[in-house]
Amino acid sequence: MASSYSTDLKLELMVTGENASTWGEKSNNNLNLLQQAIAGYQAIDVASADVTLSMSDASISNARNMVIKLTGTLAGNREVKVPDNIEKFYIIQDATTHGSFSLTFKTVSGSGFTLTQGLISAAFSDGTNITAVNLDTLSGTIGTAQIADDSITTAKILNNNVTSDKILDSNVGTAKIADGAVVEAKLGNDAVTAAKLQRKFTISTSSPSGGNDGDIWFKYS
Repeated sequence: MASSYSTDLKLELMVTGENASTWGEKSNNNLNLLQQAIAGYQAIDVASADVTLSMSDASISNARNMVIKLTGTLAGNREVKVPDNIEKFYIIQDATTHGSFSLTFKTVSGSGFTLTQGLISAAFSDGTNITAVNLDTLSGTIGTAQIADDSITTAKILNNNVTSDKILDSNVGTAKIADGAVVEAKLGNDAVTAAKLQRKFTISTSSPSGGNDGDIWFKYS
């Protein structure tokens, strides 16, 4: 009895007791076909004509590749067609230049979707049509509120967490502090004390011990 071939990837399905002298060769060929389906990559020029991908029994075929890169400058609306009756997942890179034309990825007899120039798409064939896997088709949500209103509290900011070496001169600019952002109501009566201010030089005309009155003295306090 002769071998048959799988529906989707066209792998050779050998009958028990057959191909005794070529079993190893045929098995290795099947492994290569599986490798192409899992990790295969091929660039295909679609500039001048529509392209119908092929899926041949027991042989390397461009429709079996996992990743397909489409290239060329489109000279008209183009279609890339996957054979009917195979079920497979694809990653498609649209590296073409569309101009005013469109590029569609579909099955031979069914429907598909329009590719976007410069982007990478994921899609699957169910044997009849091609369905794109887009962000708006995935389950789940993406929240807009990344930081909850009460996520930062005074208890989470310790007195010694912010130091002078963590605030660079260029990190705080006048453009980053809006007019009116700091008001009297936001500064407590005891928030700024003499102990918290750096020491400074003062000018005095009173002479220290051993000096002459009338001279100008700089005092570090």
